[in-house]
Amino acid sequence: MIRLDDITKEYDQPGPAAKLLVATNHLSLTIPRGEIFGLIGPNGAGKTTTLKMVCGLLAPTSGTVTVNGVDVQRHPEDAQQHIGYLADFFSVYGNLKVWEYVDHFARAYKLPPVAIRGRVRAAISQVGLESKFDSFVDGLSRGMKQRLGIARAIVHNPPLLVLDEPASGLDPKARVELKDLLRQLHREGKTIFITSHVLSDLQEMCTSVAIMEKGNLLRVGSIDEVLRSAGASRRIHLRLASPGFDLHEWLHTHELPGAAVLDSTSLEFPFTGSDSDLAALVRSLVQAGAAVCYVTEKSDSLETLFSKLSSGEVM
Repeated sequence: MIRLDDITKEYDQPGPAAKLLVATNHLSLTIPRGEIFGLIGPNGAGKTTTLKMVCGLLAPTSGTVTVNGVDVQRHPEDAQQHIGYLADFFSVYGNLKVWEYVDHFARAYKLPPVAIRGRVRAAISQVGLESKFDSFVDGLSRGMKQRLGIARAIVHNPPLLVLDEPASGLDPKARVELKDLLRQLHREGKTIFITSHVLSDLQEMCTSVAIMEKGNLLRVGSIDEVLRSAGASRRIHLRLASPGFDLHEWLHTHELPGAAVLDSTSLEFPFTGSDSDLAALVRSLVQAGAAVCYVTEKSDSLETLFSKLSSGEVM
């Protein structure tokens, strides 16, 4: 869906000495269709610059950007038909009604007049604002305005949705609703390219992520791949339904370095095997007579990994 080939973006910095600021440095990235792809990095890492180049709002100094097979710089109007973009800060026109606001952008995207009414209703319905169809934008909550922004971004039914910090300023309830909405759009076939400083939200939603710093990509892959590539630890916590099974004795017959029996019904151990290996281990415990009722995994979070990368603990 998105292909960045050797993208560099440089800015002139003001001052007596001519100096260039490199926002993205020979960045290459491919995002397949059907992903929820998260872009992570500190302020100034180049995230928003990258998103704007994907959307054709900034021209790269060098390199090419294609979206759904369309070169964004060479064919900007064609590319816009494939992209729905929501900036970190976007304008809402408070004196318009919800349907009027979405209708305005449907016309800006040059939808056929005969299709506009249906697409406006469909977009408003997709984001769960049917009850606010005739309400004035000024009367919407922050979370509803964010939904309205997404409605405007999808009114032309693009295959790609690009979101820059969509959870910014939302309360916990609105954040949950936003995550549910993005999952629903993903199920409906949208590819989503998203940045956020709320890394726990990205870890819950994203199929893949990239970590950026100073215009460079540090890590790219699925959540598990990125965490494991940085040596993230994986611990399994296992609980039995009732005491009576000797966990200490069972451990003597299984090689689980670092395993700890927490009490008569609980066991925790580091695990480096695959999910299939873990399933086989649990199966052997059940076959030995243990009434296993709970198995969960504890692993490092994206916040932990990001902190380690930023501090230089891992490279």
